[in-house]
Amino acid sequence: MNTKKEWKALVWLIVFLFFFSSFGRGQNSKIDFTALDKESEEIEINPQDPWKRDEVITPQELVEALRKGNEKKDLVIFHVGFSFLYKASHIPGSIYVGSGKDKEGIASLEKKVSGLSKNQQIVLYCGCCPWNQCPNIRPAFNALKQKEFTNLKVLFIPHDFAQDWIRKGYPIEKGL
Repeated sequence: MNTKKEWKALVWLIVFLFFFSSFGRGQNSKIDFTALDKESEEIEINPQDPWKRDEVITPQELVEALRKGNEKKDLVIFHVGFSFLYKASHIPGSIYVGSGKDKEGIASLEKKVSGLSKNQQIVLYCGCCPWNQCPNIRPAFNALKQKEFTNLKVLFIPHDFAQDWIRKGYPIEKGL
């Protein structure tokens, strides 16, 4: 750990792991894969957002798709956020491609989708911060739209992944 940036990332990872890894759960509790949260926030789409309402999927809708087992056959989920967040916890079966705000992250995403059909069902998510402030989701979405993917969705995470996914008891995996 030689740089200030590495230390900062490590501190955020430790805080994230400590605070959110067991938040609201008992030691021996299991995640209820079918316990869908019926509460939902209204999806806000700003005029500058590159997507339309039908290109947005809610956490509840995605959990239902995962519960049905569609992630293996029909659905590819890409995490376009920061690696330390993905390592701390991510959606089961999701693929880490790098930060959507970085050239390397977009190049990685484009490489991962290069063999996919243009009508492949794809979900992009980040969850680093509130939906309207996320630096990663819009560049990733725009990159795949430019590649003419037609069945592309973004996961609506109004606050952050911890609040809108983990605390609701939705399924997670840890590590890479």
